[in-house]
Amino acid sequence: MGNKKKASGAGPSTTKAAAKAAKKVKAQQKTERKEKKKAVKTKDEDDDEDLEAILDKMRRDWEDVHKVTEELVEGPPSRRANATLTPCPVGNHLWCIGGEFFSDDKKAYFYNDVFRYTPEKDEWRKFVSQTCPGPRSAHAVVASPAGGGKLFLFGGEFSSLHQTTFHHYRDFWCFDITTHTWDRIETKIRPTARSGHRMAVWKHYIILFGGFYDPGLRTNYLNDLWIFDTQEYKWKQVEFKENERKPSPRSGFSFLPTPEGILLHGGYCKEYQKGQRPIGVMLEDTWFLRMTLPTAEDVKSTSSSNLPTMQWERRKRPSTAYAPSIRSGSTMALWANKNTGIMFGGVTDEDNHEETLDSVFHNDLYGYQIAGNGRWISLALKRPKKKGGAKKKAAPAPVKPVEASSPAASDEEREEEESDEELAPIAEDEADPDDPNLTLPLPRYNAMLAVLRNTLYIYGGIFERGAREYTLDDFYSLQLDKLDRYVCLKPSGIDISAGGDESSSEDDEDDDDSEGEAETEAGTLYAESVTSVSTTTTQVGDDFGSLAKRLEDFKVDEEDETKATAFMGVSKDDSARSPEDIISTPRPGETLAMFYSRSREYWAQKAFTSNDTRGKMLRRLGFDLAKNKYKEYKPILQEVEKILEEAGLDEEEMRQSAAAGPLNVSNQSRNRR
Repeated sequence: MGNKKKASGAGPSTTKAAAKAAKKVKAQQKTERKEKKKAVKTKDEDDDEDLEAILDKMRRDWEDVHKVTEELVEGPPSRRANATLTPCPVGNHLWCIGGEFFSDDKKAYFYNDVFRYTPEKDEWRKFVSQTCPGPRSAHAVVASPAGGGKLFLFGGEFSSLHQTTFHHYRDFWCFDITTHTWDRIETKIRPTARSGHRMAVWKHYIILFGGFYDPGLRTNYLNDLWIFDTQEYKWKQVEFKENERKPSPRSGFSFLPTPEGILLHGGYCKEYQKGQRPIGVMLEDTWFLRMTLPTAEDVKSTSSSNLPTMQWERRKRPSTAYAPSIRSGSTMALWANKNTGIMFGGVTDEDNHEETLDSVFHNDLYGYQIAGNGRWISLALKRPKKKGGAKKKAAPAPVKPVEASSPAASDEEREEEESDEELAPIAEDEADPDDPNLTLPLPRYNAMLAVLRNTLYIYGGIFERGAREYTLDDFYSLQLDKLDRYVCLKPSGIDISAGGDESSSEDDEDDDDSEGEAETEAGTLYAESVTSVSTTTTQVGDDFGSLAKRLEDFKVDEEDETKATAFMGVSKDDSARSPEDIISTPRPGETLAMFYSRSREYWAQKAFTSNDTRGKMLRRLGFDLAKNKYKEYKPILQEVEKILEEAGLDEEEMRQSAAAGPLNVSNQSRNRR
């Protein structure tokens, strides 16, 4: 009995101790849970702090990359050509972007700077950003008022210092006018690389047409049409049926937007015929791209996109209708207030000779009224009315178009041209100080034009006198609603000599005074000595016809092969070669006649310094020197031609490449493209 009571008395004590222990464990678990929650909360706060730090760093990095410096500059940009001058869509400003400059020593410099001109202050500002398009020229820029104002840039070109290699861009950029920052627009589908194309904004679409692509052997001109939606940020090529009419391939044309579509006028291209040198073609046809937005029903019924429908219409002009003379290098600017295109200057080329180009440069002004079927009007300056009924003086003749003298012109022709004083044809004693024609800018082509409200602005351009090319930097304005006089906002400090830099030697008096006869002579001299130059008798015309057979039969040793490989590497980089070495070295694919025709002046000078001879004997000695040089290089050239043939170049491409030369030398300026 006593044991039972003892056992029953221990029961409550054990239960109490167990409950106390359980409570303690529960409290400990609760504490652990609190600590765990606290640790998780602390970690989340740390993560939030890390994320904020990451975002802050990303923001600072972006600002550093997009940092823009603004600088007030003294005047217009430096001398340049093929830049863009674009009216601001949200203010009274002009934007100038890029361009190129060719120095007197034939070096090419490209720019990517951005300038803004404010007419009210006559002030130029320059904006520099680390994130921006590369240096380029012959690009296209259009403006849109959306989002506070945007400038869209596509394409363009860049070359090495000595123009031995060229690069065409196909990148697309957007410049924010509010923040002055650039952003590159990346899309999977986009137009191919090109230069000399044009763009226009129609509603919220950007339309791109034409241009050219120059891989080195020949210039390929384009006539494809592209549309970019600025809301969806997508490019699309516009396809036309084969039987639908459309403009031919071209570059350097006018491309002006209207409420109904886009006007296209003129342009330039080159025609290539096998076995002949390319011929430049100036175009004067006019087209209208009629654009219509689809209705909601059209989109629903056809299940197509919201892109506008487009159709090309060619505008016919009566042969008796008033129009400017045919020319190139005269892209029109849009005078939006009058729905009129404004054309200034340009160049007319008469490409009638093998090595010379007769050019006439203009400084006249025309307007093209876009409405209806279109109509050309003259925008000649108006003479001020005389007060008091005073007798009016006879109006002096306007400044004549300046014709560039051919490098082959005689000394007598040059003296006659200089005596004409094309740039100042009015005698001082007869000049009327109020004559507005005295304010005309110098004739030029590829001038940069823009119209702000009712004022036309003209910047720079290119002028040629003889064989020399001048890149201008003068800046003019003209009130189109008054047409009273040009205002020179910045004169050009360039010294344009009356005679250019053509050199005339006394030898020319004994020469045949004809480039055609000189080439005939080269062919004659070549025919007389061709048996000593080649192992087989070959005429000039079929020299390349047997090239493939001679390459197969020709055996070259390892030394010549090494020389050929080295020669190809050196010939690609003319920066490491002197001008004398370039002109006196035969090129792959070049016949003896071609080589002598290109370098005969050099060899005549060489012959004259070693032997005081003139006339035909001097030319014969010069030809012998050229022949010996050609014979020296012939084994290497044959091996180079073999290497090029294996690379896929046919005989005609080699000959065209030799004719074009490493500096893209031809009878025309590369700016004619």
